[in-house]
Amino acid sequence: MEERRRVGYCVHREVLDEGKVDQLAEKSDVRVPISEKIRESLRCSGPKLKSCMLSSVPVLSWLPRYSLRDNAIGDLISGISVGIMHLPQGMAYALLAAVPPVFGLYSSFYPILIYFIFGSSKHISVGTYAVMSVMIGGVTERLAPDTNFMMYDNATNQSMVDVLARDTERVKVAAAVTFLSGLFQMLLGLVQFGFVVTYLSEPLVRGYTTGAAIHVIVSQLKYTFGISPKRHSGPFALIFTVIEVCYLVPETNIGTLVVSLVSIIGLVMVKELNTYLGKKLPVPIPVELLGIIIATVVSWQVNLEGKYGVEVVGEIPSGLQPPVMPTASLFGQVIGDAFALSVVGYGIAISLGRIFALKYGYKVDSNQELIALGLSNTIGGVFQCFAISCSMSRTMVQESTGGKTQVASALSAMVILVIMLWIGALFEELPKAVLAAIIYVNLQGMMKQFMDIPTLWKSNKVDMLVWVATLILTVLFNPDIGLAASIAFSMLTVIFRTQLPKYSLLGQVPETDIYRPVENYNQVNEIPGVVIFRSSATLYFANAEMYQDALAEKSGIDITKLISQKKKAEAKRLRKEKKEARKAKKDAKKNAQEWEGEPDSSENEVEKGVATVEEGSKPDSTLPRAIILELSPVNFLDTVGVKTLRNIQRDYGDIGVEVVLCGCQTGVIENLESGGFFSEKVSKACLFSSIHDAVLHCQTDRAKINKDDEEMQATHF
Repeated sequence: MEERRRVGYCVHREVLDEGKVDQLAEKSDVRVPISEKIRESLRCSGPKLKSCMLSSVPVLSWLPRYSLRDNAIGDLISGISVGIMHLPQGMAYALLAAVPPVFGLYSSFYPILIYFIFGSSKHISVGTYAVMSVMIGGVTERLAPDTNFMMYDNATNQSMVDVLARDTERVKVAAAVTFLSGLFQMLLGLVQFGFVVTYLSEPLVRGYTTGAAIHVIVSQLKYTFGISPKRHSGPFALIFTVIEVCYLVPETNIGTLVVSLVSIIGLVMVKELNTYLGKKLPVPIPVELLGIIIATVVSWQVNLEGKYGVEVVGEIPSGLQPPVMPTASLFGQVIGDAFALSVVGYGIAISLGRIFALKYGYKVDSNQELIALGLSNTIGGVFQCFAISCSMSRTMVQESTGGKTQVASALSAMVILVIMLWIGALFEELPKAVLAAIIYVNLQGMMKQFMDIPTLWKSNKVDMLVWVATLILTVLFNPDIGLAASIAFSMLTVIFRTQLPKYSLLGQVPETDIYRPVENYNQVNEIPGVVIFRSSATLYFANAEMYQDALAEKSGIDITKLISQKKKAEAKRLRKEKKEARKAKKDAKKNAQEWEGEPDSSENEVEKGVATVEEGSKPDSTLPRAIILELSPVNFLDTVGVKTLRNIQRDYGDIGVEVVLCGCQTGVIENLESGGFFSEKVSKACLFSSIHDAVLHCQTDRAKINKDDEEMQATHF
């Protein structure tokens, strides 16, 4: 391959400081008042109203332009495929939420229709999600535990749980926390708070979902083994539950365990077959649907519940539930859980939405997504649904089977509607162990996220630390507390990284205006007499003191010691001047005539003394002539940062070292102006837009000083 020819360039101009740049570029000081911005945002016009309407209800913009020829077949196949997946997943995730399975079907119907109208993503499949369901389950079991619904059975002379009353109360709790989480999401969307998801980094989200998956698995062990462990809440609840399960293992229902193992093995085998034949099959094998159909038929024929004590789903009422306003008295008890649900659900949905938007070249509005999910949860709460989000498995199926718009999601909701109205009752004999097996198999993707650890170890150890810490915190605490602790830990890593940045001295690449850290390059040379200092992080109160210490260390200047020596020398000079003045006065009194005859002698002596002091106060030749603070990584300065720069310039200036700044962003210059950095003695002449301008300025000043020194020496001779 022919080597690319290097293009050289040469620029002739004077050295420019920020003041000269402002004049040359005619800096504009025009600022729009806040009142004018508010008036402009509130001003209404026809085009603006139309744009607002279309952005608030996206279905109005894309549905009229829907192409039947291009999209209808793909959306139809995709909608039916995803609808079939909603049936087993909705029922299974209802167990995680500790509510009857039919409410999982409701949660797979109402919210989907709302998102179809208000959502801005074309590909994600909203509905029940394992992590959200287990968080809901933690709330419902905490506020409506089995112990609150114990009743005495006269027939058996034993206490037993009033399942109907317990489930009714748990549905109320789930609806209340879902309704409140939807309100939080809508409120955050209305105040344009969609950027909150930026605090959920990818390592944090993946570590959190892995930890939540472990919670999900542990919560389903009771259905796998057919046991009834006590419910534990608070920190370390998962550890206590695992210990309790291990203690109850000898009481395992063998029939339930066999059903679980057979279901897991069968589901895994068919899913692997799906993966192997993925490109050859037009539509994936609906393994979960086949699983629940076969399990239901076997359970009905063999009578697994009567003969072997295998727990089954039970009654599934046909039809839809009438809307009921959530119990407002519960809001105070679930407000923290609701906020955690709103953040987690939004974070997962927007992450997946952006992935597919980037892949297919469209934009997802983060604030509109908040409003869409908020409306889905709020209206869903009225219809006794539990909180929803986006499922990776369903989304992948919806996209791979040809789904191109949210019409596919609407069609999947129609499939669920048909099931709820006419088919639901057929699954009353379905063993709960099969639903638990479906959950296990669907979580295998999350378990594979453990492979992130070696990958992150190689690429970014801090991100790996965030991933592992998030996993541990989520496992040890409840998912809601674990999320808050994980976000706090993630933010601390950012603070620590700004507190411990990399400090470097820069040198010049020979015969260029390019400057690089001298410790990283062999052919980079420091400028004689000039120290160029850079920090890799912004300068603010948390690292201001370390910035000064690093500058002193890198430049080799003990500024405290030198200032102390200067003060001592200044004090000594003053004492000497006073002593000489007293001596001159005393001599004048003793010999007034000699004083009158030689009026300039004492003055000459004083001048000699002053000249001697000036000679001794010349800057140390071992010190650099100038220090350049390269501030391009700094994106803001707080008052402490401005004060630090002001002190550096004053202190080093006192010992004869000039301090100039370069690479300042516009916002940093404004911070310097508002922070009182500039004064009568300090102007923008100490600010330069590039390192090279600053270096040339310092070298020019050095040459001027050397010339002045030579002239002074010539004068003395």
